[in-house]
Amino acid sequence: MIIDRRLLQRRLDRATGHLETPIAAVDLAAFDDNAAELVKRAAGKPLRVASKSVRCRALLERVLARPGWHGVMAYTLREAVWLVREGVTDDVLVAYPTVDRTAIRELASDPKLTEAISIMVDHPAHLDLVDQVTSPGKRPDVRLCLDLDSSWKPGPLHVGVRRSPVHSAAQAAVLARRLVARPGFRLVGMMSYEAQIAGVGDLLPNAVRSRVIQVMQQNSFTELIGRRADAVAAVRQYADLEFVNGGGTGSVAATSADPAVTEVTAGSGLYGPTLFDVYRAWRPTPAAFFALSVVRRPAPRIATVLGGGWIASGPAEKSRQPSPYLPAGLRFKPDEGAGEVQTPLLGPVADTLRPGDRVWFRHAKAGELCEHVNELQLVDGESAAPAPTYRGEGHAFLG
Repeated sequence: MIIDRRLLQRRLDRATGHLETPIAAVDLAAFDDNAAELVKRAAGKPLRVASKSVRCRALLERVLARPGWHGVMAYTLREAVWLVREGVTDDVLVAYPTVDRTAIRELASDPKLTEAISIMVDHPAHLDLVDQVTSPGKRPDVRLCLDLDSSWKPGPLHVGVRRSPVHSAAQAAVLARRLVARPGFRLVGMMSYEAQIAGVGDLLPNAVRSRVIQVMQQNSFTELIGRRADAVAAVRQYADLEFVNGGGTGSVAATSADPAVTEVTAGSGLYGPTLFDVYRAWRPTPAAFFALSVVRRPAPRIATVLGGGWIASGPAEKSRQPSPYLPAGLRFKPDEGAGEVQTPLLGPVADTLRPGDRVWFRHAKAGELCEHVNELQLVDGESAAPAPTYRGEGHAFLG
C-alpha cells in the first residue's frame, strides 16, 4: 500500500480530533491490507496470529474472521484461558512454558479449556509441575507442544535466541518418548521459531552488516530445513502430530515453503512497527500510531511534546526508540531522545508546530504499544471507534 503521509495525518487528526492525547490508533485499511498480504505470503498454509503483537481483543477477532487465519499463539496460559472463555478462539497455542499454578488448575478443571489450549514444553519438569497441581487421573488430558530450538550453531557459535534445550532430532525423539509415556498428557504439536531469521532485519544502512546478516540467515535456514524435517519425522514415530508451527512475520514466505511446517505464526506485520522497515522480503504498511501533543517551543526549530519515552524491549539501542512520523521531517534531540515526561523534536518542520498541535509516532515493536494505553482508536476513513487493549480490560499478562 502506498502511503500519502499528509493524507494519513489529515485522516488521523480528523478521526481523533475530539480526543485528548496520548492517543493510540490503528488504521484499519492498512491493518486489513497487511493481513491480506500475509495470507498471500503464506501460500495456502494457515496463519496463527501472535497475540503478543496485537494485545487487543477486537483486532484479534477481526483478523481471525478473515480467510487464511486460524488460531492464536498466546504468550501466557492465563491469557489463553481468558481468550477461550471470551469466545475469541477455540484454538490456542501457548508459546512459552508455564509455571502459573493458578492458570494450570483452571485449565485442568475445564474440559473446554483442555480441548482448546496446547501448552509448550521442552523438559519433563514442565509436566511435573502440572501433576503437582492436579493428578493425571482427575483431569482431562493436557495438550502438549514440543518446542524445538531453531538457533544456528556453527561450531562453537550460537546464533539466535536462547529458547528450548531440545536442538537435535535425537533430543526431540527422546523428549517425545518421555512425554507420550506420561499419563494425563497428549503430545499434539511441535513448534520451532527461527528468531534469527524471522526477527532480524537484513536491509540496514550499513551495507557490510546487511550482507553478513543475509549470509547468516541463508545458511541458518538451510541448516534448519533439514534438521526440522528430521526432528518432525523422529517425533511422529511417537505421536500423531496435529500441527507443526514455525516462523514469524519476517519469514512467512520462507517458512511456509518448508514441507515440514503445517502452519505459520505472524502478528507484528499487522501493525507494521519500525523494526520491520529494514526487511528485504516484505515491509508491512504502517498501521499503528500514537499521538502526543506539543506543549513547548523552547527555541527555533524545536517543538517539545509531553511524554514520549515509549521504549521497546530488547537491547538498549536506537532501534528500540519510537520514531516521529507525522508530520514528516522531525527527529529526536540526540542527548535527550524519547523522554519520560517530555521529548524535544528537532527539524525545520518544528517551526510550523504550536502548543496543542499533534505529532504522530510509530512504535518500534508491535503489541508493546498497547501497554501504554487503555484503548486503541480504530480508524476507518475519517472516523474512529474505541477498542479496549488488554490493559484497558484490566489485564497485564506481560509488561
